[in-house]
Amino acid sequence: MWSALRRHWYRHRLLRPEYRYLFDAPVPDEWVSVDCETTGLDVRKDEIISIGAIPIQGDRILTSQRLELIVRPLRAPQAASVRVHRLRQQDLVHGLSAEDAVQRFLDFVGNRGLVGYYLAFDVAMLDRWVRPFLGVPLPQPQIDVSGLYYDEKFARNVGGHVDLSFEAIRKDLQLPEREAHDAFNDALMTAMMFVKLRKRRDRS
Repeated sequence: MWSALRRHWYRHRLLRPEYRYLFDAPVPDEWVSVDCETTGLDVRKDEIISIGAIPIQGDRILTSQRLELIVRPLRAPQAASVRVHRLRQQDLVHGLSAEDAVQRFLDFVGNRGLVGYYLAFDVAMLDRWVRPFLGVPLPQPQIDVSGLYYDEKFARNVGGHVDLSFEAIRKDLQLPEREAHDAFNDALMTAMMFVKLRKRRDRS
């Protein structure tokens, strides 16, 4: 009930009527796996420098339809960030502005649900752009694969320790290794986790 009321309030507060469709009922069994690479982990001051997004239809991961964006930050990335993401200032200088990036992201995702690994962080970073642009935060349904994985493991071993690290989940689900800290690769791995966890849930 609260979710429906909140969505109604957000729709009323929307600054851009052309995005009203974001509040339509999502297409059944369609999602978008999302990953943001950032200059750090502080949602108040760090910035997004790349976004990867991949559609999922049922158990199909549509990599050919992916979205990959490089974003130009307001401040040059620090050395620690460059070591993690390997995106240097010269790689980012011709990237999109935040407003261009948020428009392309919203147009790509539409009203499909979002899937991510510790998705709350990515959503919080995106909402720093989305709120000024739309007047409201991202309204799409959201699923976190770490939560799906925890629910599955906890059901099998109530009270037991569950390692929710990205690498531990990948290994347990027997998924191929890909280069980490790349928005496309991380979005793809997250999509693979989501599809496999749903398959295992449906079989149980």
